[in-house]
Amino acid sequence: MVGFTSELTVDEALVLPHWLEKLHMTDFSRVVDYPAVWAPIHRIAGRLDKAPSELFAPDYDRRLEAARQRLRPEG
Repeated sequence: MVGFTSELTVDEALVLPHWLEKLHMTDFSRVVDYPAVWAPIHRIAGRLDKAPSELFAPDYDRRLEAARQRLRPEG
């Protein structure tokens, strides 16, 4: 088995699982056209959901929006 480790900032760890959840709720097959890719996406999403305590904070929506703003490229 090949191992893969990646570190995310707290902002990235807030934004990415939210986006993955939205992706999952849409027509997943339209975006991810190879079903073999679904397994690693679900695995990553499952790990992210358990990561930052901010995901369960009462002001999660505000934190998520602030993280999105900080991660937007300037330009």
